[in-house]
Amino acid sequence: MATTKDVFITVKTYPTLSTKQGELVCTAGITSEGEWIRLYPIPFRNLSYEEQYKKFQWVTVRVTRNEKDFRPESFRVIDHEIKLGEVVKSWEERKKIIFHEGMPIHRNLDAMIREAKTKFTSLAIFKPSVIHDIIAEPVEREWDTDKLAAQEARKQQLTLFQTEDELTSFFVKHVKKLPYKFSYRFSDDSGRESTLMIEDWEIGALYWNCLRRCSFDEKRAVEQVLEKYRSLCTKDIYFFMGTTLQFHQIAPNPFIIIGVYYPPILQQDEQLSLW
Repeated sequence: MATTKDVFITVKTYPTLSTKQGELVCTAGITSEGEWIRLYPIPFRNLSYEEQYKKFQWVTVRVTRNEKDFRPESFRVIDHEIKLGEVVKSWEERKKIIFHEGMPIHRNLDAMIREAKTKFTSLAIFKPSVIHDIIAEPVEREWDTDKLAAQEARKQQLTLFQTEDELTSFFVKHVKKLPYKFSYRFSDDSGRESTLMIEDWEIGALYWNCLRRCSFDEKRAVEQVLEKYRSLCTKDIYFFMGTTLQFHQIAPNPFIIIGVYYPPILQQDEQLSLW
């Protein structure tokens, strides 16, 4: 059953390539009713400029439950139509929307994983007790050849947003594959240490910006990304966590970091003034 929802966007992941859908961006946010929602799949770059949403922006969408996804937060946007609303720039206003009464803040990874396995919860806010470091590891530099072949085969299956010319090698030409994966190493409130990959759009964009500024010196670009994300640890940092459909039920820990939320740390008198 279709319904209209107002969604405050909190997460945009770095684009990935799907054999069935082409370029996809996993988007998550909080509805005006205070509930988590996942909008997937959305071919983000194929949206018109007027439809391309930002993080911390309100959007209005017509959605229906994604029947191919057992995770309760997963919805499909009907005809990919997205009406843009206000971009919220104030950390104080963002806090009121995200950390509303009733929104759980997880601090124990085992408890969060149990909830994912028993209630199929797949989106959550997590507060690490200690962040030990951020690390970078080299990965494959090219997109999966099978998925690229499937993309070429889609030429005969044109969609609302794609012409045949746009489909031809579109992903390779317009979406660069990150040659590194970046992960936070952290501990929860029990002392359990974990290393989880960050799939936020921001970290991918930051790498490419740093690479250009460093005259395409990859080593220096990676160092600048690590330096930036280490500096976030001086802020009041939270992780937006999400599971993948493929690994939700089989992975010991199905969560990855799909967004990093880093408001400034307020002094005690400032904190009191908010409440």
